[in-house]
This record gives sequence, C-alpha cells and structure tokens, in this order.
Amino acid sequence: MNWRNTYKEKVSTAANAIKAIKDDSYIVFSHAANVPKLTIMELMAKKEKYHNVHIYHMISLSSGEYLQSEADGHFRHITNFVGANSRQAIAEKRGDFLPCFFKDVPKLLGYVFPVDVAAIQVSSPDEDGYCSFGVSCDYTKAAVERASVVIAEMNDIMPYVGGDNKIHMSKLDYIIPCANLIPELSPPKITEVEKEIGKHCASLVEDGSTLQLGIGAIPDAVLLSLKKKKDLGIHTEMFSDGVVDLVEAGVITGKKKTLHKGKLIATFLMGTRKLYDFVDHNPDVELHPVDYVNDPWIIGQNDKMVSINSCIEVDLMGQVASESIGLKQFSGTGGQVDYVRGSALSVDGKSIMAMPSTAAKGQTSRIVPFLSEGAAVTTSRNEVDYIVTEYGIAKLKGKTLRQRAESLINIAHPDFRKTLKEEFNKRF
Repeated sequence: MNWRNTYKEKVSTAANAIKAIKDDSYIVFSHAANVPKLTIMELMAKKEKYHNVHIYHMISLSSGEYLQSEADGHFRHITNFVGANSRQAIAEKRGDFLPCFFKDVPKLLGYVFPVDVAAIQVSSPDEDGYCSFGVSCDYTKAAVERASVVIAEMNDIMPYVGGDNKIHMSKLDYIIPCANLIPELSPPKITEVEKEIGKHCASLVEDGSTLQLGIGAIPDAVLLSLKKKKDLGIHTEMFSDGVVDLVEAGVITGKKKTLHKGKLIATFLMGTRKLYDFVDHNPDVELHPVDYVNDPWIIGQNDKMVSINSCIEVDLMGQVASESIGLKQFSGTGGQVDYVRGSALSVDGKSIMAMPSTAAKGQTSRIVPFLSEGAAVTTSRNEVDYIVTEYGIAKLKGKTLRQRAESLINIAHPDFRKTLKEEFNKRF
C-alpha cells in the first residue's frame, strides 16, 4: 500500500480526533518536550463535554491547563513522577501518584493503566512511511502499541531521532499535521556551590567512563568539569545541551563503550533548539524504550558506568530521599535506582548522589540525623555508593554505620556539624 494515500485518509483536525475520547477514558500523553499541544488545547476548549477522563504522563513541558482546579471532574491526572505543573494537583488530591520505577512504566500501560487513547507527537515520515517518536521514546512506544486509538500530531519541526524509536504511519488512527516549536528548557544558572559539587563528581570519573546524568544545575556543572577527560560515553535516561558541548569538544566519543560503541543512548531528550538540531537525523544518537535503556542488566554491560543523580536529603545511615519532602510528593523515583543498580553491576562502576549541603537558603541541612517524617526512601542504605556535596566526597559502600555517619558529617555544612555530631555521640 502506498503510504501517501494512507496518509491522506488519516489526516484530521484535533477537534475531530478527540471525538475518539469518551467519558471515563484512559489517555496517555507522550512525555516531556513531546506533549501533544493541539490535542490538549482542543480538550480544554471542550472540557465541559468530558467527565472523569484519566490522563497519564510523567514530566510535561506544557502549560498543563488540564491539571488546574477548573478541570476538576473533567480530567484526572495519574503519574509516577511529579513535575512543576502537576505538583499542586497531586497535593490537592485532584490527581493520583503511582509509585513506580521509570523502567516499569511500559509494563504497566495496558494492564494496570488501560490505554484507550495514546495522544503523541511524531516527526514527518521518512521515504518508507516511518515516523520517529522524536525526542520522547520512553513509554510512548508501549502506549502506542497497546492503545485502542492513536492520535498523532505530525510535527514538521520534530527531529527524526533513530534507534528503536519509530512507528509506521499506517499504525496511526488520526494524523494532525502541524509545525509547532518544540518546548525548550533553558540551561539553569550554575552557582559556585554547584561548581564545587561538579568538580568533586568529575574527580570520580575516569577516562573511558560511560555516564548517566540528569538535568539541572548539578549535572551541567559536572559536564563543565569534564572537559579534560577523554573518550567518555553516554548511556542515560535523558541528556541535554551540556552533552552536545562535550561531543563537539571531542570529550564524548563513545569509543571505549562496551555496549553501543560510539552511540549516545537515551530514552528521551530535553533542552534547547541546539539540542534538537543536533539529534535530528544524527546517526550517533539513538533513543530506545525505557524498559531497555533503564534496565539495570543492560546498564551494567557498560564498563566504568558512572551514574550521577541528585537527592533531597540523606540521613546518617546513608538512606537517600530523592522524591518527597516528608509526605509531600515532590518528584518521583524516576531512573535513579535503576542506574544505581546498573552501575553496581558494571565493571568498575560507580553511583553518585550529589546535592548542595543545605536547603531553604542555608537554613536547613540536607544531611540529617533522620529523614523527614513520612519521607520515602528512594535509594536504600544497602545500595548507596558515593554522596557528594560542595564540601567533599563520602564513600559509603562497604562502610559501617559508624563510619558512614563520620564521613557524612565531614561533608555537611559547617553550621550543622555540631548538631550532627551530638546525634553521632548518642548513637555511637
């Protein structure tokens, strides 16, 4: 069948496509910078026609109108990762939080969370009629495979990114042609604190290492401190503009990788137009579903795997809380534990938790005697390896509770060391 004829049969408007969404439907939106903009706009314009529609997604770089109080009763959000625009909805019980590792999301879709409709963005088709999922493969591929109906905004501006990251145009039920700019995430401001953290983290990275980094000031500060390293590789759930800079500088080459040699492997991307232009039709960049990229057994096949993640607080036993502040859900587990475990399986692998020593403008310590009441333990004390603040590095793996507490107090902010030492003396 000539896919161009099929394309003509499937072309639709957002107003027509959303007729496939019924009351009590379960919808999956594609992730991060891939949010289906036109579909969301049309749903909100006609929200009074919809009741109890469940919407799943993780991070969304959209304005998130359907997460606001005026959409209550019409749309209900379900997620395993809270972002800036969904935090209030979860806190006010207008949405539901589902504890889940990022890698397990594809397994849940279609089973725990039925998928009536997948609303996604894709690139323009190639000569064979295949569209790329663009900058978000992760759970999008699984959602499309299990959805009863697929609504795809075919965006001429969406990068075509290779890997296991494409779908044939014939598999789409509604195609909404568009040329919308991809949401951008500007690089954060890096303070002197983050620069010091970056230097400490970089000191643990050997030439030829493969890196997992997130997004934010600390990962960007780490990248800035890696400019003298050689032949680094990337296997990570996501990367941003800082990786592009090191590729262009010849620092990231992937030559020493023991899995996907020479390739930058991720499951989604967020950044500026610079990043999106870099990945478009770039044979060195591959996106794969998250149940592959974040599988600890796959991660561990990279020798010298180094994972670098941030956290909210660490107690004196080494328990790491990265997703909640007490009972308040702030983010989610994401891929942190997947990469901690993957790094542990790697030959000469390391996992690092990096954070400023204080929060609340210096009023509270992030190294604490006990985690905040109700806080979820993200990475257990049995798995934590390195903790890094601007005051240094604490190696915890293989250390006793007493040794861990001593090491952590040494990298806490000086203003809080006295209190921490008093707790230390009570215990030891």
